Parts: sequence; C-alpha cells; structure tokens
Amino acid sequence: MPGIFLPDDDATAALGATLAAELQPGDLVLLEGDLGAGKTALARAIIRSLAGDPALEVPSPTFALVQPYDTAKGPLLHADLYRLGDPREIDELGLRDNPDAIVLVEWAERAPELAADATLVVSLSIPPGGQGRLATVRQP
Repeated sequence: MPGIFLPDDDATAALGATLAAELQPGDLVLLEGDLGAGKTALARAIIRSLAGDPALEVPSPTFALVQPYDTAKGPLLHADLYRLGDPREIDELGLRDNPDAIVLVEWAERAPELAADATLVVSLSIPPGGQGRLATVRQP
C-alpha cells in the first residue's frame, strides 16, 4: 500500500481498519513520522477496530509510555517512545514479553533495535500545504 493520501479522519480510520484486519498475534507495527503527522490517530483507529469499539477511549501513551488493551485478536500494547530517556530502557517496557501481543510503537526510531523485529512499518507525513496526511505502508 505505498503512497496513500489520507484527506481526513475518516480516511485515517479506514486505513486503521484495513491494517487491523491484517494484523496477527505477535505482530510488531512501527509508526513513523514527525510530531503531528498522525501516528496516534492511526494507532487509535487500529485499536478501536481490533477492540470492535469505535468509541473506545484511547489515550496517547506519551506519559505512561505503554498502554495495554484486550482485543478480539488478543492483547495489544500501544507504546510511545517519545519520552524514552535512553534506548536501553526499552527492555524495561516489556514490549516483547508476550509473544502473542500485537505491539504498536510510536517514535520507534528512539529504539532502533525494534526495526529488526518489525512486521509492518507505517510512515506518516504532512504533505505540502498541510492538508491531510500521506501514509506509506511497508513490510520490512
């Protein structure tokens, strides 16, 4: 799914639902992009789709670093590494402790060792003019 234009929140939710349908237990999804590029919005869409609840409260894990969820496909961990002080702290978060958990990671570039285990990488960017978002989805 290279070069997907997301004009609005509905398009982001649709992409999240499409990705959620493909995810399997044990998948590690890295969400890349600058501040404000839509990583959390896409993560929310994926989580809500997997949970089967479009109104589910999905707070940003910026301060907690990791937020767990129970979904129809099993446990899911939503991590935001923006405030990670040192890449060595990643081990303490337990992101890979449960091999059946689906793991969504924002700001994964702060823990480069995660890239080797990634199942899917979604890069988000703000196009010139600032309207909508551009998404690139790839399997490493």
